Amino acid sequence: MRSPATDRTVGVLLPRDLPADRILPYARRAEELGFGALWVVEDLGFRGGIAQAAAVLASTDRIRVGIGLLPAGARNVAFAALEIASLAQLFPGRVDVAVGHGMPAWMRSVGQWPRSPLTLLREYVDALRALLRGELTQRRGQYVHLDGVQLDPSALPDVVPDILAGVRGPKSLALSGEVADGTVLAEPVAPEYARAALGHIAAGRPHRLVAYNIASVDADPLAALTAARPGLEWIGEPDWHAHIAPLPFADELVALRSGCASREEFARRMPDDWIARLAVAGSPEEARARLDGLRAAGVTDIVLAPVGPDPVGALESLATVLGA
Repeated sequence: MRSPATDRTVGVLLPRDLPADRILPYARRAEELGFGALWVVEDLGFRGGIAQAAAVLASTDRIRVGIGLLPAGARNVAFAALEIASLAQLFPGRVDVAVGHGMPAWMRSVGQWPRSPLTLLREYVDALRALLRGELTQRRGQYVHLDGVQLDPSALPDVVPDILAGVRGPKSLALSGEVADGTVLAEPVAPEYARAALGHIAAGRPHRLVAYNIASVDADPLAALTAARPGLEWIGEPDWHAHIAPLPFADELVALRSGCASREEFARRMPDDWIARLAVAGSPEEARARLDGLRAAGVTDIVLAPVGPDPVGALESLATVLGA
């Protein structure tokens, strides 16, 4: 069994639709291969982020587990603090938590999209951090109401997890820089987007930048690009504009999407060089160069999202980028 040194800067994403009986083997294999982190997602209609994180933490020994992300409108902040504190106490130093607005359509479909998402996120992150630190918390905000709420000393973690914000718009990024310990950027994250995001974040203290990216690594670079292509079919939609706008081919990409009848057609017609810029895809050497470019742009935590029919098997090829 391969037992390389852990690369703490590179993690992997747990696919949201992975069959249940493959989740824990996936997590254990990611740890064995030397990935530094495994991130779980909480997408409406799939699996809960806290439950997934607890299962993965309990079945592994050292890999960090990130939850990316918990929608602020989905849980009362005090009860979210109970869950997060429990994870952090049981698995000290191994938990990261991202909070965000959630996808607007999803949150509207469950009646939880606020009039002011920015206000809710600001109040939520502030209150969540105070609770996790054991503070007696009074809040009379527009959305967060706490009347002398405090975690019992027996429930407080020794290591308070980083609270990150999973956001993308300029105003939300600026808010993250003010209130969060870091920012999680959804895929795709090109170096241009990472730099633009950091410009909006403008944090005055240490601030992590977590970047998700579709990833495919193969000795045959063309095969890797072909495998990555379907994972990028969403990027022509309006919600992804912030990711694309900083790129030199942004206008061409928008024009291509407007001329395609479907996302699938758009993905098929994207030039290979766009795929190479928008994913960590190619030979191991090319993928490592892509990671270096992200780090040079200010990314502190790189999260690779495997593609293809066998995500567990894909971990093996993605691991070839570690330790370089």
